[in-house]
Amino acid sequence: MSAVTTKDSTEIYYKDWGRGRPVVFSHGWPLNADAWDDQMFFMASRGFRCIAFDRRGFGRSSQPWNGNDYDTFADDLSVLIEALDLKDAAMVGHSAGAGDVARYIGRHGTRRVSKVALVSSIPPLMLKTPANPGGLPIEVFDGVRKAVLSDRGQFYRDLSGPFYGANRPGSTVSQGVKDALWLWSMQAGLRASYEGIGAFSETDFTEDLKKIDVPALIIHGDDDQNVPIADSALLSSKLIKKATLRVYPGAPHGLTVTHKDRFNNDLLEFVRS
Repeated sequence: MSAVTTKDSTEIYYKDWGRGRPVVFSHGWPLNADAWDDQMFFMASRGFRCIAFDRRGFGRSSQPWNGNDYDTFADDLSVLIEALDLKDAAMVGHSAGAGDVARYIGRHGTRRVSKVALVSSIPPLMLKTPANPGGLPIEVFDGVRKAVLSDRGQFYRDLSGPFYGANRPGSTVSQGVKDALWLWSMQAGLRASYEGIGAFSETDFTEDLKKIDVPALIIHGDDDQNVPIADSALLSSKLIKKATLRVYPGAPHGLTVTHKDRFNNDLLEFVRS
C-alpha cells in the first residue's frame, strides 16, 4: 500500500496513476480517494499523473485521535506533495476537500502549484456568524453530529439523497451510486467523521483564498443542497484574484458523478490551458 508518514506518525494512503504533469485530488467528507476514480482514470488516460489521498481518519489512512483540523490536513498534504516531489501541480478539491487545498496554499504557498479547481466547495465559511449572515446555523451542524453519533450508517444512506439530488423529481441516480457513497463513508473513523463536521463548518478560509495567486476554476451546482452556492462559490469567486466561476444549472453537490462528462471535460480544458 502506498503511504507517506507525517510528523505525528500518521500514515496517509494515496494512489498514484499515470505519468505527466501532476493533478492532486482531495476528497470531501466523509468519503475517501475512491470518490475521484472517474476523474483519475479520465485524466491519467490523457497524459496526466493523478494523485488522490485519503485524509487522516478516512479510508485507508491511519485513524489518530488528534489532528482532525485543517491546519493538520494542510500539513499532511504538504508531506505528500514534498515526498512525491510534485511540481507545477494542479490541485482539485471537492467540498470539504477544497478546504484542504485552500488551507494548504494559505500555509505553504503556491511554489509547487500552478492551478486550483474548487468544486462544490465549502470555502469561505459555512457557519452563520455576524460576519457571515448567509451561512447555515450551528443547529444544522449539531444535528449532523447527533445523527453521526446515533446511527451513522443510516445517516450516510440518507445523505446520498441530497448529495446527488436523488431526492429531486425525475432523478436518474442509480442505487449503485448511492451505495458507493455509503460504502466510502463507512470507512471513515468515527472520531474523524465527528470532528470533521466542526472542521468543515467552522473553519474560515477567507484569508487562505486571498493567497491563491494562480488561476482558479470554481465549479458549483445551483441546486447544491449540502453547500448552497450563494454563501460559497459566489463569495469565493470574488476573493480569489484569478478565479473563473462556472455554475452548473440544476446540479447537486455530487456533480462529479451526476455531471461527470461535463465536469471531466471542463477540468481537462482548465488543466491543459
